[in-house]
Amino acid sequence: MDELTFPCLSAKLVSTDKVFSNEYNPNRLGINELQLLYLSLKEDGVTQPVVTFYDKEADQYIVVDGFHRYLLIRDHFKSLVIPVVVIDKDIKDRMASTIRHNRARGKHQVNLVGDLVRSLIEKGWGDVEIAKHLGMSAEELLRLKQITGIAAMLKNKEYAQAWESVDSPRKEEEK
Repeated sequence: MDELTFPCLSAKLVSTDKVFSNEYNPNRLGINELQLLYLSLKEDGVTQPVVTFYDKEADQYIVVDGFHRYLLIRDHFKSLVIPVVVIDKDIKDRMASTIRHNRARGKHQVNLVGDLVRSLIEKGWGDVEIAKHLGMSAEELLRLKQITGIAAMLKNKEYAQAWESVDSPRKEEEK
């Protein structure tokens, strides 16, 4: 059986001035994903340390995984410290680790996200809350609702009268 290590148990706070990006990460986040990561940090806090390599000669922590978290924490939350874990690997293995971390995150299954949206609606969240907290546009939310069967979701809902019926001039004439 393979041996498993737990660098996550050795997280420590280091100065953001000592943390630097690597020069090989091909991962770039779109604006929507970056905004969602910002919201995640704001709502949930820092739930995962940044994975780094410690360069003793330069006295720097080089990011292996978590670059976008690091940037947001440093630039938008103005934090002077950031939680990191250190892995001690040569550059080839760090490059491979970066790609593994990026690719291992997986992709969301549309039908499962649609089911989650349906569940949030059933639990009382409206479209604005869902879109905000899940980082979705109104169009994306509508598509997900359509996938899960919007008619079935709305079937037994009670709605307030949106307007009151006003007697038309014809009805007055008929009297």
